[in-house]
Amino acid sequence: MTATHRLRLGVNIDHVATLRNARGSAYPDPLRAALLAEAAGADGITAHLREDRRHIRDADVAALMAGLSRPLNFEMAATPEMQDIALAHRPHAVCLVPERREERTTEGGLDVAGDEVRLTAFIAPLRAAGIRVSLFIGHAPAQIAAAARSGAAVVELHTGAYCDLHAEGRFVERDAELVALRQGAELAFGQGLEVHAGHGLNFETVGPVAAIPQLRELNIGHFLIGEAVFIGLGPAIAEMRRRMDEARA
Repeated sequence: MTATHRLRLGVNIDHVATLRNARGSAYPDPLRAALLAEAAGADGITAHLREDRRHIRDADVAALMAGLSRPLNFEMAATPEMQDIALAHRPHAVCLVPERREERTTEGGLDVAGDEVRLTAFIAPLRAAGIRVSLFIGHAPAQIAAAARSGAAVVELHTGAYCDLHAEGRFVERDAELVALRQGAELAFGQGLEVHAGHGLNFETVGPVAAIPQLRELNIGHFLIGEAVFIGLGPAIAEMRRRMDEARA
């Protein structure tokens, strides 16, 4: 596999809902943002329905399923409630993520190795319903091996640590984290998994990650929604797409 493979961009629209919910109004509408993202070149839309419904709500999931022309990547915790919702809507893909009420955002990857039996059983009915299942994990070999055994088709590697180290100016550690992400992507690909990545990526950090040849998709949200305040959502996505393509050239 070479870096000439086109890298897909999934746009997470959670924080359009965060802005809407701050005023308890009907706008801005996450579906409208998703449609604008599709028009700007997004290959898919990601939305995370949290237990506390802090941003995306159940009605948003229904609206996205009805209105999108590109695939919906439905992020969720591995709970019976969320499994029922996923089975009712049958999105293109489900990405299982760790979730704690106290966290501002997802702080790390799933401990698949420590919860392999339960997650394998949890994934089975989703697969049977024709839903592609992804696991949001770190790059540790034990987590990748457990993910490969679980029945998931995809792993999404957590890039948050890499992005945080870059923002803090800890460049030696950042570069070591990038090497670990590359090794994790190679290992996961070698075990038959499709490999995605995401969390915290921006214009400065996306290039070295996008250049990892085994990656098939990046999921990016918070930065794009924030940048849209200044330049618009379409131009923000177009610039991210440009940088991703440049890194693959």
